[in-house]
Amino acid sequence: MGDMHRRGAVALGVTALVAPLTLALGAAPAQAASCTTQTGTHQKKVEKFLGRPADGKQSTADCRAIRAFQTKHGITPDIGYAGPVTWGVMDLMTKQKAVGKNPNKAGKCPVNKGRIACVDLTLQLSWIQDGRKLVYGPVPVRTGRNGHETRTGPTKVYWRNIDHHSTIYDVPMPYSQFFDGGQAFHAAGVSMWSPPGSHGCVNMTESDAKKYWSLLRKGDDVHVYGRKPGT
Repeated sequence: MGDMHRRGAVALGVTALVAPLTLALGAAPAQAASCTTQTGTHQKKVEKFLGRPADGKQSTADCRAIRAFQTKHGITPDIGYAGPVTWGVMDLMTKQKAVGKNPNKAGKCPVNKGRIACVDLTLQLSWIQDGRKLVYGPVPVRTGRNGHETRTGPTKVYWRNIDHHSTIYDVPMPYSQFFDGGQAFHAAGVSMWSPPGSHGCVNMTESDAKKYWSLLRKGDDVHVYGRKPGT
């Protein structure tokens, strides 16, 4: 992230929606680590989420399915253990899917600002609306981890850089749109559900970051609210 200063504070992040939101698991690369035979603390719920027989007992097939999910979403160690971190990601996915096309049902993102980018930290979702009209999203995002939380409140997009590169973390931040100090919407090459999260930015898939770039302009409103699980 660049050396950006705003309100006397700098908070730098490498953090970041597909529409419609899906839970596709996809194939995972082969693993070198051993597959655990241990039954997890959330075994039955994880099995059910993955469409496995929900008997609450670890099997070789269960472990392979769990491990594939863990590998895809950057959950470590990816040994197929159905623990709280893996279930937490699955539970968040389920809650995100349940939102459907009404992300502002509770009215927590202002509808009197015109075009505005909303970020719900609790559900790790973002969308763009114009008044009460949903323009784009909701899509999954990856926000600040514990100790590097994405700040809440009303802000505005104040600087945009399509080819930004972090001078602190030495990582690319394509389609960066800064809205609070060093915190920005930008594309990130990781799963949006990969724990523990960013260093404060709002990570997005490349396609969603591109869409945000095309829809938002300098001076557009941003509203961040809620609290990310685990922070």
